[in-house]
Amino acid sequence: MSEKENVIQDKSFKFALRMVKLRQYLNKECKEYSIADQILRSGTSIGANVSEAEYAQSKPDFTNKMSIALKEANETIYWIKLLFFGKYLDEKLYQSLFDDCKELIGILHSIVKTSKENNKKKNNKNKSNYVKN
Repeated sequence: MSEKENVIQDKSFKFALRMVKLRQYLNKECKEYSIADQILRSGTSIGANVSEAEYAQSKPDFTNKMSIALKEANETIYWIKLLFFGKYLDEKLYQSLFDDCKELIGILHSIVKTSKENNKKKNNKNKSNYVKN
């Protein structure tokens, strides 16, 4: 898949940029540093793991990197909720960040599920070839 067609890389990179800007906003306007650092780490880690998966050493390594990205996205949802209920985000910003992150989770979940199924099929095929020989 070419880079221009890689939806998850594009969306996770754009989301990471939003996390950088969110951290700047939280630091400058709200004087919030701890949660801002946490959401920056988890929110940018999504795209970093997706990018790393592009050059995975194996199919299981690819699945693992995408699974880590999925876990980081899930953690990011937690921080987004905490910031909203802690009154650091207005409802419009919260909903926008939440929706974008949930979209990433949906895409990543699908990738991980398909990747695991493909790995399982390949392993079963290899086992049957081994038994036949």
